[in-house]
Amino acid sequence: MTGDAIAAGLHGRWPPPGLELAPTPFPERRAAAETILDRWVRTLASRLPRRSGVDNAIAPQLRAELTQWHRRDDDALRAAAIAAAGPAFRLGHADTASVSTALAAVCVAAHRVLGWEPHPPQRAAAARLLDGRLVELDTGEGKTLAAALAACVSAMAGVPTHVVTVNDYLAERDARAMQPLFGFFGLGVGLVHAGTPQAQRLSAYAQPVTYCTNKELVFDYLRDRMSAREARSPAQLALQPFWRASAGGGPVRLRGLHFAIVDEADSILIDEGRTPMVIASAQDPASEDSTFRELLGLARGMRHGEDFRHRMATREIELTEAGRARAREHASQAIASGDANPIWALAWARERTLSQALRALHLLHRNRHYVVREGRVVIVDESTGRLLADRSWEQGLHQLVEAKEGLAPTGANDTLARITSQRFFSRYLRLAGMSGTLREVAHETCASYRLRTERVAPNRPCRRRVLPPQLWPDRSSRNAAVVCEVRQRLAQGQAVLVGTASVASSQALSQALEAAGIAHRVLDALNDANEAELVARAGCRGAVTVATDMAGRGTDIAPDPAVVEAGGLHVVLTEWHESARIDRQLFGRCARQGDPGSCRAITSLEDEQVASHAPREAAWVRAVWPASKPPGPIIDWLRRVTQQRAQRAAARQRSVTVAQDRQLLGQLAFTGVAE
Repeated sequence: MTGDAIAAGLHGRWPPPGLELAPTPFPERRAAAETILDRWVRTLASRLPRRSGVDNAIAPQLRAELTQWHRRDDDALRAAAIAAAGPAFRLGHADTASVSTALAAVCVAAHRVLGWEPHPPQRAAAARLLDGRLVELDTGEGKTLAAALAACVSAMAGVPTHVVTVNDYLAERDARAMQPLFGFFGLGVGLVHAGTPQAQRLSAYAQPVTYCTNKELVFDYLRDRMSAREARSPAQLALQPFWRASAGGGPVRLRGLHFAIVDEADSILIDEGRTPMVIASAQDPASEDSTFRELLGLARGMRHGEDFRHRMATREIELTEAGRARAREHASQAIASGDANPIWALAWARERTLSQALRALHLLHRNRHYVVREGRVVIVDESTGRLLADRSWEQGLHQLVEAKEGLAPTGANDTLARITSQRFFSRYLRLAGMSGTLREVAHETCASYRLRTERVAPNRPCRRRVLPPQLWPDRSSRNAAVVCEVRQRLAQGQAVLVGTASVASSQALSQALEAAGIAHRVLDALNDANEAELVARAGCRGAVTVATDMAGRGTDIAPDPAVVEAGGLHVVLTEWHESARIDRQLFGRCARQGDPGSCRAITSLEDEQVASHAPREAAWVRAVWPASKPPGPIIDWLRRVTQQRAQRAAARQRSVTVAQDRQLLGQLAFTGVAE
């Protein structure tokens, strides 16, 4: 068992009397080395369809329990749920009576306090979450309630439970919506997001159930590890509950990593895996400012193909021999002029920082990868489209972008702690998750987390109409087609959601709609002040909303009755994402819970994903159809080529990130093995 697993059990109430977790062979607790054959067999097994024994076994009993408990009063309901919760969480599907009793009691409570009757797919999803599975539940099927049902059972069993989601808006919305259900059983609910003060996080994590965002959770874990390392001795740390161990002047926040229910699991467990979470300390900005600006000037004079090569697909910069020679010559001149900065004397440091300068110039673009707000460079999260106000790029990249924009430097960062999503979430004693788009990454989640993916059929048949896609030669013609599409849908009485991939794209489309006299609202990283109110009005008759990925995962746009009668919400996708999963998430904003809806992809050959991953194929399409739209099969072929290559590049990047993380740990361990 790792040090983190041991630390998870140091507080006094864990495990509760008579409760033993079923073993789950996560990578962090796996001693034997994995062979290529092991990975191949597991990947093959993960692709095979599987029906859940959990649902098949408890479904009849659960229906009978529901009928019984609807006749009981609240006190009897609470007593039955608490009595059955421990065995249900401990044994999962092996003790079907305990699972069905606990879930039935919680479902009846949800109906009484929330007014929502959990339908069969939600009950099945909750049972599988308790069994430690990944569940694919279609968009609009009520994953929020399904997660709350499972979290309620685990919390009543005495297991500290984290419900993890992708952004602050969803964490706050779900915690407030589900609080009455937890309160019915006397369970407190904590909330941790970017706006939660550090002083309040200790009490939030001390609650039986804590709703939190993945980034804040990981960073709090890293802060706790840094504090634990500063403790005076391991013996003193073991003599008191772990979360009260005073180190560095403050208490440790987390009580360990016991059970996590990950909402939008493919985004958090897979997409976020490309970038490690890093805590760093800022250095004196003045000491490096002139050097960064000098390197940026040198990079501006370098020529692509002659001095350097860049790969748009992986965002990598490689200096050629000619580029290295120019760097050496510039360093010699700097040293001769009396510049004592060690970066000029160290070839590896000089070339790494120069590569970062080229990356800042050619691969990171304003209003796509970052925005400038109040004189600061603020990173835009590519997965969610939201601002990361307290984040910065490492290894001087952030300061080089600041120099590129002519801003005052913030100072380079020294890394204090880092961890990848794979290593962090693998440290939970039990892990489960949900998403509407998991089937494409089932093999990777099985390989990385030892989690099987199971699909739950929707409660009602989907009524979504997917209209034929359109592909235009350039962005201007694409925007004109989007304006025409919006005007037609408004004439039919539908509400329209237009999805874009960046702030720049949303602004360009907003200008096109404004020029056409179409009233609309924009939701992006620069216009996020009234997100909840904007989302609530996006389903009104005549509403047009232009949004980045902020309106993708987890956003529930409820159409008005008049809009439903006219055909429901209409979604327009204007740029392919790197994965078809993300496209499906956007289309999933319409036709939810049996409502009608429609969607169409209107893209262009100048979009970033096409230009990065399929430039030759795009050139061929442009040559064959220079002024007209290509047929549907050609559009689908180009999309599949683009997204398959993008996904392979992302998978390679995740693999490299995990390998680097393990290599760093090995270098810091005396034995070559670090936990």
